[in-house]
Amino acid sequence: MPYTEGERLPGERASKLGHLDVLKSSLVQELCKNFEDYSQPVNKKGVAWQTLPNDGKSLSLIFAVDGSLQVIESEGRPKKALGFVKTALIMLDQPAIATIDKYEPHPFAIRDILEKSQIYHATVFPLRHVVTSGMIVYHAVRRVIYDSMKDPSLEGEILKTFKWLAYQQWDGAQRNLPYFECPHCSSNRCTLAYDTEIGNCPVCGKEVFVTDMLSIHLVMAEDSAPDEVATAYMSIHETLLLFTGIRYFWQNKKEVLPACLFIKDGPLSLRAQYSKLVEPIRRFLAMARDSGTPICVLGQEKTGAFADHLQLIADDVPVGSFFIPGHNYIREEVQHRPVAGADYGKDTNYGVKVFVRLNERNRFVLNIPTGSYVRDPNLNNLIGGSDIFATLPSIISARYENALLPVELAHSVASLSTYPSAKVLAMFAEAARRKT
Repeated sequence: MPYTEGERLPGERASKLGHLDVLKSSLVQELCKNFEDYSQPVNKKGVAWQTLPNDGKSLSLIFAVDGSLQVIESEGRPKKALGFVKTALIMLDQPAIATIDKYEPHPFAIRDILEKSQIYHATVFPLRHVVTSGMIVYHAVRRVIYDSMKDPSLEGEILKTFKWLAYQQWDGAQRNLPYFECPHCSSNRCTLAYDTEIGNCPVCGKEVFVTDMLSIHLVMAEDSAPDEVATAYMSIHETLLLFTGIRYFWQNKKEVLPACLFIKDGPLSLRAQYSKLVEPIRRFLAMARDSGTPICVLGQEKTGAFADHLQLIADDVPVGSFFIPGHNYIREEVQHRPVAGADYGKDTNYGVKVFVRLNERNRFVLNIPTGSYVRDPNLNNLIGGSDIFATLPSIISARYENALLPVELAHSVASLSTYPSAKVLAMFAEAARRKT
């Protein structure tokens, strides 16, 4: 690895000729030749495309959530870092969607639609070398997570939803919080009594927050936190923001839920220690379906391994088709890993992957819940699958490749683009530092 640029001297330049010896190998030459050859057939083993069902109804109320983050570093030494996170939830109905030009939407039309149908949340994390009210970064981040979940601008609804899921309050069992690792003594028997927000570790007696159950503190050191903290918080908050809408209707207007579609930008999953909410989400969605009120939730993956794989297998597929890959197919054909081991997504996903070729131009990687985990799902396992498929044609946007209009609009509200937003955030952070 070359030396990087410092404060006084330039960085070391990589050699422009170092690759010549490597290219003398006949095997390397053959690999380079095949790398440029796009005519080789793609292995489509085990792809079972089916015709999209035509018995679904178009859902009339659409909710979409998206998030954005920017990590801003100072120019001096040591480099300080702040992580800015913003999430947004929008609501659209089919009459409003019908008024938007899918090719050239008028900005005033979008403004009028979103004016009273959007909510958003923003927060900032001290990541590296930032002093906060005498607290080390480790405890400052824990406090920021709790305070941000209790955001007064959203009337504390996100924290209510977190507790609703974590304590599984929908069934009235009044159970304690699941065990988690204490942020102070590292005991894995830390818990809180039912509906408690702030309490004490039963082992060491020190203060813990209900949000410590997420165990984000496990990736932090005392005086620094990785960018993963902001990324994890954004993903969790997107999920909670979406389920805040679900919780509201479930508790107040349950009869509206059969007409709703809840869309998340990205996969329906929470990874690593953050997956503690996955099983409660599955149980709730299964319970709602079994009680006669199925809830339609949809995730869209726009990039990544599954989106790349869809491009390989969908070219010659008839329009109006879908394919649900099972565990073996995902392991072998998408992840290129051995089939042996834990079932794909068993601990982390609350939605299964669905490849869809809707028409000549649009193909999607969707995530749709099944309730309980299913290793090899089919159409009957998808909660609201037929209704979701029936709704897709009405929410397509023609402005971007394979775009859904609600996701596009949610992104426009949540976006913190690299420029100019990142520059604005850096200026804000610098102004705040000078005031202190």
